[in-house]
Amino acid sequence: MDKKQLAINTVRNLSVDMIQKANSGHPGLPLGASPMAFVLFNDFLKHSPNHPDWINRDRFVLSAGHGSAMLYSLLHIFGYDISKEDLENFRQLNSKTAGHPEYLNAQGIDATTGPLGQGISMAVGMAIAQEILAAKFNKDDYKIFDNYTYVLVGDGCLQEGISNEASSLAGSLKLSKLICLYDSNNITIEGDTENVFSENVRGRYEALGWDTYFVENGNDIEKIAKAIEEAKASDKPSLIEVKTKIGFGSVFEGSEKCHGAPLGKENIPALRKNLAWEYDEDFYVPKEVRDLTRESVEKNDNLYAQWEDTLNKYKNAYPQDYDLLEKFFKGDLDEEYLQSEDFMTFEKDDASRGYSSTILNRLKDKIPNLVGGSADLSSSNKTFLKGEDIFSKDNRNARNLQFGVREHAMGAISNGISLYGGLRPYCATFFVFSDYLKPALRLSALMKQGIIYIFTHDSIGVGEDGPTHEPIEHLAMLRAIPNLLTIRPCDGLETACAYRVALENKDRPSALVLSRQTLPNLEESSDKAMKGAYVIKDFAQSPQDLQGLVIATGSEVKACLDACQILSDKGIKLRLISMPCQEVFDQQDDSYKEEVLPGSITKRVSVECASTYGWQKYTGLSGLNIGIDSFGMSAPGKVLMDYFGFTSEKIAQNIEDYLNK
Repeated sequence: MDKKQLAINTVRNLSVDMIQKANSGHPGLPLGASPMAFVLFNDFLKHSPNHPDWINRDRFVLSAGHGSAMLYSLLHIFGYDISKEDLENFRQLNSKTAGHPEYLNAQGIDATTGPLGQGISMAVGMAIAQEILAAKFNKDDYKIFDNYTYVLVGDGCLQEGISNEASSLAGSLKLSKLICLYDSNNITIEGDTENVFSENVRGRYEALGWDTYFVENGNDIEKIAKAIEEAKASDKPSLIEVKTKIGFGSVFEGSEKCHGAPLGKENIPALRKNLAWEYDEDFYVPKEVRDLTRESVEKNDNLYAQWEDTLNKYKNAYPQDYDLLEKFFKGDLDEEYLQSEDFMTFEKDDASRGYSSTILNRLKDKIPNLVGGSADLSSSNKTFLKGEDIFSKDNRNARNLQFGVREHAMGAISNGISLYGGLRPYCATFFVFSDYLKPALRLSALMKQGIIYIFTHDSIGVGEDGPTHEPIEHLAMLRAIPNLLTIRPCDGLETACAYRVALENKDRPSALVLSRQTLPNLEESSDKAMKGAYVIKDFAQSPQDLQGLVIATGSEVKACLDACQILSDKGIKLRLISMPCQEVFDQQDDSYKEEVLPGSITKRVSVECASTYGWQKYTGLSGLNIGIDSFGMSAPGKVLMDYFGFTSEKIAQNIEDYLNK
């Protein structure tokens, strides 16, 4: 048997063995798609297990993440840090070989995938990052960044709306170093796709601005290789449709029955016979395959050595550019500046989206690798970097990104930019549309990517646009996502603190929730906001005289400050606490939490212009939670604030009634 064919069948059998031992997994894709995946890894992909973090390596994203067994098998035979024992522990607790590829689990996994459509969208982000960095650092005589991004998708990925959002943008931007391998087998979990996915996929992608190629037989590795060669020469992103048979060689070939269930021990002998597999041992890799992949690794190690030599020459020829390149990838922050008055103070009162705009434009010169944009709302989100160009098909050396009306793709593309390395992305939309990108935001948190999500128009203060545009449940939704920081500042100082927290947390995404309406700068606000919550003001001479605690966020802090003063004039002494970030406050030590929220004071009130869900954690079952547990309405913002009880007078009356019960 030809060595390459033997290697392909090795990947197939390793995958089947993993799934059978785990009694869980998806054998259909590995059996059908292994030829194209092996040819890519062996003949084209610029990668090395000896240099897994090579910044100019080709990226590979398995968008059809349910085929993870195939990826792990490939990484194993190419010498990555995935052992036979790791393969045997597929889908087991704390294994490197999780049910779907997880970015932080093992070397060689460039993105966490599984939610269909996310992978191809992250690949678009990686291709954008490559173009930005190439334009910034490449010279005519030194190519530091010239890698490709490859992604393998299935029918399911291309049915998800996010894939079309991202692919449309990729075509408009002419991301020519993006190549998509399409495992086209017309099967999903429910069976044949005829009823639900009968479109001309290549025709669609051509309309989106891609070049397309077709390989009729998924086992024809020569034609697959030729298609990849042609795609690499294109000046557009490329889609290579490869017709395969799900479960190739098994008794379930062509059937959805092998999509998401083991083949069964009784059916494996027939598979091995059909594949002319002569080995009885499970998890077996023939010596010929080891030799073949070793040759491929040696070839790529030579490419790495050549690139490293180029980088050293670049360092000598362009020392300032080299120093900047190092700064991009280290991501060091100017902590002294972030704590300075120049960064933390503002000349006039503004909406927190306005403070955010000022901060972004202060940061752009201090953080030269900061890039980002909005889903067609930069003028409303105020996220444009002034004096910087817009990234386009004609201008790659730019920092302002236009995502179009594509919130979901925006989140995933930002993930891809971050995963590529070297750039610190932010993205923005109206807060209510955080729903549209929540799956991508969740992956940011899962992959520990420090992306900054800027969500403006954060409450019923949006006003006339009405309930469709007024976020209610969204703060509770974001706060429920593990490893995400949700920060709702009350003025300019707290907005600056929010950015400091976001920038310093490189392994956590942050959601900055910002107002449309003006939030005056408060004399009482403090950089203690960095602790997540702090005492804005005590309206009593000593803590022993306090009759209750009031906790507020964002625009409600000023209203509560005035409400507490109204009550203080009546002899009711309260403590007002600003809590811009619950997650950061919860990380503080017990003594600080007790200092801010004394356990002896049981009368507690939360005030937030959103769902009250979750505030009971701080106010207790007997506390008062002032919020909105219905949808909003259409009217001027000030009218709505009065209608829903968020004026200082109505807040004061509500609290007084609670305390007098």
